[in-house]
Amino acid sequence: MPTVAVDKADLWERLGQEFTTEEFDVLCFEYGLELDEDTTEEVEEAKKKGLPTERPQLKIEIPANRYDLLCIEGIARNLRTFLGKAKAPTYKLVYPPGGENDLLTVTIDAETQKIRPLFACAILRNITFTPQSYASFIDLQDKLHQNICRRRQLVAIGTHDLDTVQGPFRYEARPPKDIKFAPLNKETEYTAEELMTVYESDKQLSKYLHIIRDSPVYPIIYDAKDRVLSMPPIINSNHSKITLNTKNVFIDVTATDKTKLDIVVNIVATMFSEYCAEPFTIEPVKIISHTGEPSITPDISPRKTVAHTSYINSCTGLSLTTAEVVPLLKKMTLDANAATDDSSKDSINVTIPCTRPDILHECDIMEDAAIAYGFNNLPHTFPATATVGQPSAISKLSDIIRIEWALAGWVEVLPLTLCSLEENFDYLNHTDKKWTSTAVRIANPKTLEFQVVRTTLLPGLLKTVRENRSHTLPVKIFETGDIVVQDRTRERQARNIRHAGVVIHGVLDRAMKMLEVPRIRSDDYEKDTGYYLKETEDPAYFPGRAATIYYRPPPTKHTHLSDLKHKLEATLHTNARRDIELGTLGVLHPSVLEKFEIGYPCSAVEFSLEPFKKEMQKIWTNDV
Repeated sequence: MPTVAVDKADLWERLGQEFTTEEFDVLCFEYGLELDEDTTEEVEEAKKKGLPTERPQLKIEIPANRYDLLCIEGIARNLRTFLGKAKAPTYKLVYPPGGENDLLTVTIDAETQKIRPLFACAILRNITFTPQSYASFIDLQDKLHQNICRRRQLVAIGTHDLDTVQGPFRYEARPPKDIKFAPLNKETEYTAEELMTVYESDKQLSKYLHIIRDSPVYPIIYDAKDRVLSMPPIINSNHSKITLNTKNVFIDVTATDKTKLDIVVNIVATMFSEYCAEPFTIEPVKIISHTGEPSITPDISPRKTVAHTSYINSCTGLSLTTAEVVPLLKKMTLDANAATDDSSKDSINVTIPCTRPDILHECDIMEDAAIAYGFNNLPHTFPATATVGQPSAISKLSDIIRIEWALAGWVEVLPLTLCSLEENFDYLNHTDKKWTSTAVRIANPKTLEFQVVRTTLLPGLLKTVRENRSHTLPVKIFETGDIVVQDRTRERQARNIRHAGVVIHGVLDRAMKMLEVPRIRSDDYEKDTGYYLKETEDPAYFPGRAATIYYRPPPTKHTHLSDLKHKLEATLHTNARRDIELGTLGVLHPSVLEKFEIGYPCSAVEFSLEPFKKEMQKIWTNDV
C-alpha cells in the first residue's frame, strides 16, 4: 500500500486540532488508515546535533484503492468530515461567461489511436500555490503515476501554466524525428529521437522510455501557435512549466484505459480545486475526438445507488435504523438520505462523489458504515453455523512423504511455481510438442523468469542445486508441490497435480514402503497392486539411464467374481492396462546439468502423488 508523508503542523492546522502521536494513531486506525511513522523525535535529535532537517512529518499508509487520500488535501478533507468538523465538499464545473461556446477545445488526431488513444483534461482557474501546496501537487502526480497509472503505462498526467500557452490545443501522434521542443528544465531543443538518448541515463525518466520508444509515432500536445505542451508519458515542455506564481493550471491526461483516465483526471482536479479563488470549482474542456464527436471533461457528476439498512445490519451484526445509518455514511463523504418511496423504510439513496471510485458495490457502502460506527464498537457474536475444517487428502499424503524424506536426511526446498520457458522445456531437452502443448503460459509476463507455470518439479530442484553447488556433497533435496497442466474439461481450463521430486536416488523405495505399495516385476501379472520400473527414453536423462515408474492400483472391491476376473486378466496379461504411469527417474543428461550450471553428475526422481490419495467428499476437494 502507498505511504504518504504529510507535514505534521500543516495537517494539525487543516484539522483545526492537535493530536498526540497515540491519539492520531487511534484516529487513523478508526478511519482505516495506519500511522507508519512520526518523525518528530528524529527531527528533534537532528536539531540538537545542529544538523539541517525538515519539519516533522507523519507517514501514513493508505489503502491502495483510496486515490483521494494520496495527498494532504484529501487526507485532511476526509478526516475533517469523519470528525464532524466539516461537511463533504460539493465539486462543480464552472463554465466561462460565454458558456460552452467559450470552452477551450482539444482536437484529437486519428494517429493517436496507434499509441495512446484516450485524452482528458481540466482547468483550475485563479489558483494560489504555496511552497507546501505546490510540492503536494507534484507529489500527488507521482503517487498516482506509481499507483493506478502503473508507472505511466496506463495513464500519464501533465500540468501546464495556461497563461503561457494559447488554445485551442491539438493532441497528435507524429514520427519522433518530426517532434522538436525544449523539455522540462532544459533550454536546448531536442527531437524526440534525441530525447530518448538524453534520458537513457536519467534515473527517474529512463524507466518510462520503453512505453513509446519502439512506436512509429509518439504522442504530442500542441497549442494554437504550434508550441509543445507535453510529450506524454515522458516529459512536459519547459515553455509551459508551472511555478509558484502560476494562476491558471491546465491538466492533461492521456491513457490507454478509459476507467483509469476518468479517475485520474477527477482526482487531480478535485484535490487541488480547493486552492482556486472559488474553492472546489473546475473549468471543463471540450474534447473533439478523432471521429469529430464532442465531449466535455472532466465528468465529475456523482453516481447514485441504493443501499439497504437490513443488509448493513446483517453484515455488521447491528440493529440500526435507516435514520441512524444515514449520518454514518455522511461521515464517510457519502451523501445519503432515506428513500421516500420505500414503505419498509429500508432503502437509502446514496450519492457517491467522483472522489470515491473505490465504491463499487453495496458491500463497500456497508464497509463505510461499519468504519463510521467503529469496528471496535461492533458486537461480538458467535457464528450461527459451526464448521470443522480438515486438510485435503492430497495434503495429508504430501505431509506423510515430506516427514519420511526429512527423517531420512533430505532437505525440503520451496522453489517458485513460475519459471521461464527455457528452464521448463529447453533446459530439460523437452522441446517436443507433447511436453510444451500442455503448459499453462502467462499471457503478459513481466520478466523472462516467470513465463510459464511449471509442468515438472525438476527446474526448481536443479536451480536450488545450482545456487548451492558450493555445499559439500551429496546435496540431498526434495520438494512436494503442485505442477499445472491444461485441462479443457475443467471450468478453469487447467488442473493442479501434486508431485514429489528428489535430487539423488534412494527415496522412491522409502516413500512406497510408507505408502504400503510393494515392489513388483513388470511381468508379474498376478499381483493385485504394486509399483515397478521400465526403461524409457527421456531427453532430460542420460540414454539408457532412465526409467518410468508404473503403479498398479488395487481392485476397488474383493468379491468371488472380481477374484475370478483378476485371475483371467493375469492369465491373458490384460491387467497391465490399468497400470498408471507415475513419473520418471534416472541420471540427468550432461547437457541438462550444463544448462543449470551444475558441474557434477546428478540423479533425480519425480512422480505424482494423486493416485495414492484417499477418496473424500467432493466438497472437500479441488476437482470441480
